[in-house]
Amino acid sequence: MAKTVNINADLGESFGHWTLGDDAKLLKIISSANIACGMHAGDPTVMRKTVELAKANGVSVGAHPGFNDIWGFGRREMQMRANDLENLVAYQIAALIGISGMVGVPVTHVKPHGALHNMASRDPDMARAVVRGIKAIDPKLVLVCLTTLELDKAGRAAGLPVAREGYIDRLYEDDGSLTSRMRDDAMIHDPAAAAAHVLRMVVDGVIVSRTGKRIPCTIDSLCIHGDEPTTLATAAAARAALEQAGVRIVTLPEMEVAKGAA
Repeated sequence: MAKTVNINADLGESFGHWTLGDDAKLLKIISSANIACGMHAGDPTVMRKTVELAKANGVSVGAHPGFNDIWGFGRREMQMRANDLENLVAYQIAALIGISGMVGVPVTHVKPHGALHNMASRDPDMARAVVRGIKAIDPKLVLVCLTTLELDKAGRAAGLPVAREGYIDRLYEDDGSLTSRMRDDAMIHDPAAAAAHVLRMVVDGVIVSRTGKRIPCTIDSLCIHGDEPTTLATAAAARAALEQAGVRIVTLPEMEVAKGAA
């Protein structure tokens, strides 16, 4: 059976008259969209437009909840009580479900954003709070998160379907966490380097860290950030390299079916 993988991107991160990224073009490359839910970015009108674009391109839709931090784009760490975090996550998922319902599109997955994702990957209490927020809305929602870290563990322990995620355009540390954006080399901007990076993850089953350490991995979904100037080039190069290697690109619901059949 041919290898399959999902490609996801963080979209709908514009706000009002301010536009970020080229969602329309990126939706022709990816297979699943993580849509901002109005806390770190996005607003109801942007959310609906993004869902409509995803539907037109046959791209599955998921919620992309983050900290309530428009100014910091959700990339600043925040300390929250567990019940407040649980409510914040549930609130954002429910908002997207309402907007998507207006367009007739199901919400099939959840991927935490930015600092929330990074903190919940390290902190088991935060991870469990995020998972409770997801499960309270719909226990069938697929949790998309970094593989082997705390959020992955919490999701599996709670019985959520989990998609193990790798990043097309990010470097890694030796523990499998993402290199901090405080470093100038955190992002991969070269399309050829991005293509080689994803082939190692998906075909060879290894993440090569910033220092050269080889970390065994199984990747279900690959993420590309929608807010970088090189996004379209790196995403296109990564998809082309995967398809040339015989890897089939699928939506997250299709990925879950493929995993079940394996």
